[in-house]
Amino acid sequence: MLTAAHKESIQQAYRRWLESKALRARYGQRLMIAEVARTVAAAGADEPPLTAIEAGTGTGKTVAYCMAAIPLAQALDKTLVIATGTVALQEQIVFKDLPDLQTHSGLTFSYTMAKGRGRYLCLAKVDAALSAQQNEPLFALYPDEEQSVSDQAQQQLWRDMLDRLAEGRWDGDRDLWPEQIDDAAWRRVTTDHAQCTGRRCPHVRQCAFFKARDQIGKVDVVVTNHDLVLADLALGGGAILPDPADTIYIFDEGHHLPDKARDHFAHSLRLRGTDRHLEQSLKLLATAAGELGPAAGIDRQLELMPGIIHELRKGIAALRPGLEQLLDSALADGSRDAAYRFEHGLVPAAIRELAEQLRVGFSDFADRLGRVAHALEQALDGGDAGLSRELAERWYPAISVLRVRAEAAQELWYFFARDASDEQPPRARWLAPITAASGAIDVELHCSPIMAGGTLANNLWSRCAAAVITSATLTALGRFDRFAIRAGLPERASRVVVPSPFDHASAAVLSVPAMTADPGDPEGHTAMLVAMLPELLDPAEGSLVLFSARRQMESVQEALPPEWQERILMQGQLGKQELLNRHRDRIDSGEGSVLFGLASFAEGLDLPGSYCAHVVIAKIPFAVPDEPVEAALAEWISSRGGNPFMEIAVPDAALKLVQASGRLLRSEQDRGRITLLDRRIVSRRYGRAILDSLPPFRREIAASSGRAS
Repeated sequence: MLTAAHKESIQQAYRRWLESKALRARYGQRLMIAEVARTVAAAGADEPPLTAIEAGTGTGKTVAYCMAAIPLAQALDKTLVIATGTVALQEQIVFKDLPDLQTHSGLTFSYTMAKGRGRYLCLAKVDAALSAQQNEPLFALYPDEEQSVSDQAQQQLWRDMLDRLAEGRWDGDRDLWPEQIDDAAWRRVTTDHAQCTGRRCPHVRQCAFFKARDQIGKVDVVVTNHDLVLADLALGGGAILPDPADTIYIFDEGHHLPDKARDHFAHSLRLRGTDRHLEQSLKLLATAAGELGPAAGIDRQLELMPGIIHELRKGIAALRPGLEQLLDSALADGSRDAAYRFEHGLVPAAIRELAEQLRVGFSDFADRLGRVAHALEQALDGGDAGLSRELAERWYPAISVLRVRAEAAQELWYFFARDASDEQPPRARWLAPITAASGAIDVELHCSPIMAGGTLANNLWSRCAAAVITSATLTALGRFDRFAIRAGLPERASRVVVPSPFDHASAAVLSVPAMTADPGDPEGHTAMLVAMLPELLDPAEGSLVLFSARRQMESVQEALPPEWQERILMQGQLGKQELLNRHRDRIDSGEGSVLFGLASFAEGLDLPGSYCAHVVIAKIPFAVPDEPVEAALAEWISSRGGNPFMEIAVPDAALKLVQASGRLLRSEQDRGRITLLDRRIVSRRYGRAILDSLPPFRREIAASSGRAS
């Protein structure tokens, strides 16, 4: 429980922080501190305490949850895990917010950052790469990998990495390397769970990943990301991060968590790609048989694998024509990116039968590869496996990668072989075309949960010590219902909205001008944007124009007068950071600048003050209705008598519109205008509901004109 001593400790730290930074207390921040403290102090109850807190920009969320949770987690002897949705926020918390809190609050605590293996240099891999072991088994699995930099340049990069590591000028973390690292070069010198030999590796004492991992159990606060938390839960919990029962979680940018969880438990597989991988595996395993010999019965496993692979390739060949025919029916309109979705997740019986044969085959393949991997592990542990450690180190990563791929394929085929009629809700199953480098179209099979609420409820909310989910956008249409369903929040979870420090009515105007077309007429709406933008935008100020579709964004940019095209910096022309740097440079030099962006610019973009004085939103950001997972969810809701448009599309669009309008006010001093070029916000009943869910900006809504509404 939250004792008087706990309250006094938190209040004293908050007062000290405010005084040291010459700040005044914010009501919303104080309220959030109290809510987080109440939740964390209840850790250890029969049912883990949970709270969802929506706190708008300017609240000071990081300070609020850290101020309350850190001292209470210490008192309860629990680890505080702060999980973010983006690397940018993760690094901001570690390198800016937590040091600042220590300096100014008087709180004493230790902290570290946790990332996956793929963010760290693997010394075993870099040794192999610098030894020019081009025939190393692992690299034989990727013969077609494009190499965007020369071997000489790669080797110089790897030597520089080793030098800086040895001199203590780098810790092996890719994100802290001072220059951009080519992805192909990095893949050669990093590892993953499948390839890593763990504590058996001769480099383990110098391993950057294990050095970082060892800190996790020694600190009060671990800052990580949603993906690593989900990966830990998938392994049973406590495999990477502390055990959930001993952990208090703070999920910042929490609106991302349901989709992250859904995607984490999705599966996909390419037919031609899998067949090519099996062909490569056949050659690789023949080499393994020659090198590893009869040690520990490995030869008995390896000699059976060609037959298994042959049957798997036959099964894929038998399945391909039927799947290609289904996909062709979706591509009949000439689109090269259409998908064929199985209605209600139901796969035809003939396809299910072939999928079951492939499931059994891949299960057998994975089992035998697992036996070989186990023998190699015994050799690495010094057991009497009849193998040298050198051979075991050479072959373990490749065999483990084959095993993990076989297990992933087995899971995909399991879901395609399963009768989905008993799934509630059913998984989405669909086929998508993938164009290979040769120009041939491959068939990619997908299977995904349509909601991850059950997964989060069973693996996280019921097992943690306590959890707080926070974001500037958790509610939709003023309610938590949509988020609670998607995140699987139980009824006991508290739901709190803390007030924003912004005076929206005096700081910004929301304008809906008169228009002659709406997005229901795509060509007319695009022509209207071209005509209106030069009148709406001030050429001397910083503006952000947000589109829902790339095609419309590019069409508008191409049709604008040349003098306006010169002012526009469009997403996709340059990297995001370079685009923003150029925009800021133009504003700093006294010029105007206009950013054209898509959905990723509508969230998380921080352009305070004069960098963004006007946000123009082309239309209400409804999701594409034919996206397979969303379409499957809508189908399921309809089958239960619901209205998917009102239950999904409208709440989600409302949330996205709040995020987009949130690009304008980034501090209490900011001022500006938001213009929405979509009359449906006032002409439709659902539009009025969306409008009323936006912050209380001063409104300027013109009377209807022409064909609109």
